[in-house]
Amino acid sequence: MDVRLPALSRRQLLGAAAAIAVLLILAVRHLGGGSSAAPAVAPLRAPASPRATAAKLLVVDVAGAVRRPGLYRLRSGSRIDDAIAAAGGPTGKAQLEAVNLAAPVADGEQVVVPGRGAVGAAAAVTPPAAGSSPSAPLDLNTATVEQLDSLPGIGPVTAQKIVDYRQVHGAFHSVAELEGVPGIGAGRLAQLKGLVIP
Repeated sequence: MDVRLPALSRRQLLGAAAAIAVLLILAVRHLGGGSSAAPAVAPLRAPASPRATAAKLLVVDVAGAVRRPGLYRLRSGSRIDDAIAAAGGPTGKAQLEAVNLAAPVADGEQVVVPGRGAVGAAAAVTPPAAGSSPSAPLDLNTATVEQLDSLPGIGPVTAQKIVDYRQVHGAFHSVAELEGVPGIGAGRLAQLKGLVIP
């Protein structure tokens, strides 16, 4: 049996070949062409980690013998030295030896840098004689060991404990916080009422 195909022109053969090629490409793409098909459901991405909260800012009042006294915002964990630097640094009259530069600052604290001369701060005043009570209440946040030692019922050891407590825990915000100092109980605290301020 002899089957004769009608003679096709060159143009018709090229068109048919192109159509077959397009059909093959579409079939391969639709059926996956033997490669692994993409999953029907995209995998879930892990949720982005929440941003770290911004570092807590402390507001500190820097006063005394500094170049630019005023309120400053410092990062949590800052030291007295950082507060003084934020205020432009000490002036030529500053008595930095009277300030514990390594002490941590607390929110709302006032940092006073005493100056030399007639306008001195509490650190420049000589402490009252032992056994006598001071004429004005002592500031627990700036008082020296010698000044605290002059208070009734407070000896040099307890005075040092108060200063150490202040350096570790930051500024006193109330007189009642003295109960956290070893050796000071409710009775001793009652003796100090009116003689100290936070």
